[in-house]
Amino acid sequence: MIIRPIVRSLCAGAMVLAASIVFIAPGVASPPPDQHRAPRAPALPEGLSALSWVVADATTGDVLASRAPHMHLPPASTLKTLFALTVLPKLPAEKLHTVVPADLAGLGAGSSQVGVEEGSAYRVADLWRGVFLRSGGDAVHVLAAMNGGVQKTIADMRQRAAQLGADDTRVMSPDGYDAPGQYSSAYDLALFGRAGLADPAFAQYCSTAVASFPGGVESDGRVGSSFEIQNTNRLLTGTKDVDPYPGLIGIKNGYTTLAGNTLIAAAHRGNRTLIVTVMNPQAGSVYEEARSLLDWGFAADDKVQPVGALRPAGVNPAVLHPANAKPTAEAAPQPAQAPPVGGTSHSGAREGFMSPINLAAVGALLISLVGSLWLLRRRMRR
Repeated sequence: MIIRPIVRSLCAGAMVLAASIVFIAPGVASPPPDQHRAPRAPALPEGLSALSWVVADATTGDVLASRAPHMHLPPASTLKTLFALTVLPKLPAEKLHTVVPADLAGLGAGSSQVGVEEGSAYRVADLWRGVFLRSGGDAVHVLAAMNGGVQKTIADMRQRAAQLGADDTRVMSPDGYDAPGQYSSAYDLALFGRAGLADPAFAQYCSTAVASFPGGVESDGRVGSSFEIQNTNRLLTGTKDVDPYPGLIGIKNGYTTLAGNTLIAAAHRGNRTLIVTVMNPQAGSVYEEARSLLDWGFAADDKVQPVGALRPAGVNPAVLHPANAKPTAEAAPQPAQAPPVGGTSHSGAREGFMSPINLAAVGALLISLVGSLWLLRRRMRR
């Protein structure tokens, strides 16, 4: 009879510990970002409505501030950054490819296109300009075909994401077009942006504001005239509603009905380069929210305690300014890789085992054990 209450108490303690371990699965919230600010740090911008965002230093990988950085959200065309990290190093820039109907099969209805024509030959470099400037899904599909097909490219992208430690990304389409089960996170998009800056060709393409794209074949067989394409990243090119951001390097913007507006933006000022990712603002402009976060990041230089780090730590961006990036006819070298590692320790991030929640669970178990020993001693006195 003595053993029954002991067993019940031990089981209760074990259940408390097990419940705690389940509770600290990825996605648990940590303190809000402004609790990590040092006394001299500027306040975070007001009115930020994005579901998820990250501000990080491209050189050190330090995450300066974030909101729900590991929230799984549709990435839209910002996923093309992972596509470029995966495929760009494999294809020489001057390689010519004649487009066949199969290359454009499966292109999503209503997806953005640069104007690739069946039967026309394009250089790989032109196709990449179509990807980065016009977010051309048609250019993505042609490059994917050159890489062995869409399904192989999706598999390659998943492998590349794993190499970078991008645990919040699941690829279902190479161009970011909405697909069931596809998602990424502000943290992972910042990873992709930082890795991209380590590749001179990537840095050059993503920072190009205006380029010429070759025309397709006319009905009489003549090649049409080239036409100008402009980067759709408004912080880079500027519009009547959005002023260009000083020192912007670029990277990639996106939009779908499901994802809303998404953006990866990098800017250089002095000896510092920042990366900002913004996903699905609920009010206002994705560009203005990114602008306010970039302004905050530069003003917070050396005044904040990092709340996490982009992984892998071994990535060292060799090209932090587009003036130093010059794509060549040869395939660009692949950025340094490291084994998959964990994420940040900020809002929505993964927590370590000995978090306060775990310590409380251990304490509860110890209390249960002490209670069991007391009960056993009391029974023995009877």
